[in-house]
This record gives sequence, structure tokens and C-alpha cells, in this order.
Amino acid sequence: MQQLRLYERVSGKLEEAMRVGALRPGDRLPSVRGLSERERVSVSTVLQAYLQLEARGLIEARPQSGHYVRRQRPLPPEPPPTRPAPGATPVTISALVAKVVESARDPDLVPLGCNQPDPELFPWGRLGRIAAGIARDGGGFTYELPPGARSLRRQLARRSVEWGCALSPDDFVVTCGAMEAVQLSLLAVARQGDAVAIESPAYFGSLQLIEALGLKAVEIPSSPRDGMDLDALERVLKTRRIAAVLVVTNFSNPLGCLMPDANKERLVAMLAAREVPLIEDDLYGDLYFGPSRPRAAKCFDQRGLVLHCGSFSKTLAPGWRIGWVAAGRFRERVSLLKFAQTIATASLQQLAMAEFLAGGHYERHLRSLRKSVAATMRSLGDCVAAHFPAGTRATRPEGGGVMWVELPAGISALRLHDRALEAGIAIAPGPIFSARQGYESCIRLSSGVVWSPRIEAAVATLGRIASELPDRRMPAGRRATTGS
Repeated sequence: MQQLRLYERVSGKLEEAMRVGALRPGDRLPSVRGLSERERVSVSTVLQAYLQLEARGLIEARPQSGHYVRRQRPLPPEPPPTRPAPGATPVTISALVAKVVESARDPDLVPLGCNQPDPELFPWGRLGRIAAGIARDGGGFTYELPPGARSLRRQLARRSVEWGCALSPDDFVVTCGAMEAVQLSLLAVARQGDAVAIESPAYFGSLQLIEALGLKAVEIPSSPRDGMDLDALERVLKTRRIAAVLVVTNFSNPLGCLMPDANKERLVAMLAAREVPLIEDDLYGDLYFGPSRPRAAKCFDQRGLVLHCGSFSKTLAPGWRIGWVAAGRFRERVSLLKFAQTIATASLQQLAMAEFLAGGHYERHLRSLRKSVAATMRSLGDCVAAHFPAGTRATRPEGGGVMWVELPAGISALRLHDRALEAGIAIAPGPIFSARQGYESCIRLSSGVVWSPRIEAAVATLGRIASELPDRRMPAGRRATTGS
């Protein structure tokens, strides 16, 4: 049996005190220093324990006051594992995605469908000053040809230690965001007409890439806790040729699930035995709510078959479009494709990002960002529980920035989307997250917004609208929990 870490022992004692009633909702917890002295552990151990309890929604931090036991509202049950229809299929969602994205551009709408942290959470001032200084000194005006600025790749190599890897600067190719990283990876390992296995539901941008490249999607059942069902994937691998597997291992979009390390290791080994590349989209790995960053599947790669993709778009500077791919044995191919597609990623942003990372500013910023997104996620769950119709289910992510909500069968997500727009609220309807436009009664909500009375009122209004929609029962084969 695996031995508990010190912080887990501390958090376990506090959780037991809450369970037996020694600590009640609203009670103030011991100060960090006081608890460290009482338990004879370091201050950092207590902070990790409190972070773990915060991530699970058991306690909350109040500015200038301390930590308190949260007043719990029963959360909706979690959705069951998904059951997408078997077989490979062409993707046909671009027209629907374009309609949804176009409506979400309206700045007057409450942005519950946009998976991007609120702009006020980003350190624009410091980033701008760094970029301005580089420009004044004449930097950033020439191409940083693939694989990209070495100063940035050096910082990415340093950060790879946090992912559980030990990558070198030469392992990376800098890209225009994670989407280009995934696109280049698909181009490097698959040809038109090939089948790509992907979790279901899946990020609509990934599905659009598969559609644009003339590939077919094989949707794999997924759990809201553990992600892709590896037994189901193995059955597919035994029956048909799969050119690549594309998966968001850490806090997937839209389920928010976190693949356990044991599953990541099994996934990498399963694919390596068949020489099938794994495209790992690790865009959300830095947005964890617990005490430590989850590992990347890349850290289990012994054969160079894992193409690890990521970016700073969800954590630091969306408009700068700075991403990367550590492509293993496909690095040279990806580098050539990068030059052929876009020549280079913007130089000034690469250099400024490298300097920001080297100065230690990123980690300090992340601590604040994680705290804000986690707090909104908890408030969002409470509000869905209070205002959505009976029978609603919702995921409980431990990181990332989205919540997946399954409405009672018969409530159309697309009709809810239209009615929500009329009320000034933008959401992301479930059908855009499926190659076959399934998940008709599901929606994705964002926790990247800063919680406010306006946001709370919008979620309450959304729940009221959902309750008012007529219950048009679907045939059994078209239930919300399927991807068919």
C-alpha cells in the first residue's frame, strides 16, 4: 500500500474532524503556522494540505482572515461514463461551431461559454514592459526560425521537470499556440483518410482539425474522473488501424477529467507496442487546484512516440499565441512542417515570454490564477446545484477551466443556447464536442470568469431557462450520455 505523504496525513486529520463534527461549516481552521507547530510539520506541508482541501471544495480561504470550513450545498451527481457510437466517422461540426463562436464574440454577453480566463487575471503590465524593453533594444524584429527562440526553449526545458520529464531545449519546436502544435503533430503522423482515436466528448477545435485535414474520428468512451477508457481503446486498436491517438491527459476539455498516472503509463506502453503515436495535448496541466502539477504522459515515453503539445494561452497571454510541441522522433518532420506552414512564430512574444519565465514571474502568477479559477469552479458548482432542474448532473474538475453539465434527457442544449443568447448569456452546447453532434442535452460552462453577482445571476437565469424548456423525450439511442 502506498505510504501517505505528510500533507495527505494533515489533510486527512482535518477531513476526519469535519466528518465527525469537530469542525463545522463556517468554523475557522488553525492558522498555517499554528497547525505546522501542532503537527510538527513544515509550513509548506500545511499549505499543501490546505490546497488539497480547497481543491476538493471542503474549505475556503478568505483574504486577510484565514481558512474556513465551507458551508456545503449538495452537488449534483457526476455524469456516467460516455458511450459514443463505435466506428470511424468523418467530422461534420464546423458549420455548427462557427455559429456558436460567432455568437460568443459579443462583448455584451456573459461569457459562460468561452474557455479563457478573464483578462483581468493576466499580468499584462509586466508582460508589456518586458516586451517594450526588448523592442527598444532592437530585439524581436527578425525571424526566430523553427525550432524557435533558444531562450524560450531553454525555459520550456526547465519547466519540463515539473511535468515529470527531463527534456532538452532541442526537443521543442515553438508554435503558434497549442492548436498549431496539434495540427503539425497530426500532419506529421497521419494522412488524409486515416482514423484518429479521440476521447469523447472532445474539444471542438481538435475535431475541426480532424475535419479540415480529411481524417476520420474514432470516439472513445471517457469517464468524467479518469478520462479515456483504455479498455475500449485497446479493443479498437485490435480491430482497426489507428494512425494516432489524440488526448488531453490533464483536465480535459470539456469533461475536465484527469487521467491517473497509472493510466498514462499504460496508454503510452499500449501504443508503443503497436508503434502508434500519441498526441498529448497538455494545455491545462498548469491549472491544477491541488498541491502539485499532474505528470505528463510524455514522462513515460521511451520510444519517442509521444508528441507533447502545450501553450501559454490558458494561463498567461492568449493573444500572443505561444505554444510548443516536444515531438520525439517526429521533431525534424514537425520542424519542416512548421516552416512550410507559417515560417515562424512571432519573435518579440517568444523573447518576452522567455524573459518572463526566467524572472520567476510565471509561477507567482500561476498561484494567483489557480486560486481564482478554483474559487469560481466551486461557486459555479454551488450555483448549478441551486438553480438547475432536478436530474441535472455535473462534473467536479480538480483543475482546468471548464465544467460539463448534463441536463435531464429531452432538454435540448442547442435550444438552451439560443434562449440563453436572448437573455444575454453565451454557453457552449454539447453537440459541438462530438464528431456526430451527440451530447444533445449537455453544455460546457467556463470557470475562467471572475465570480461576481452578474455571473451568479446569469447562471441562475440559465438554470431557470433550462427548467422552462419542454421535455421532449429522446429515443434511447440518442440520450445525452452517448456521442451518437
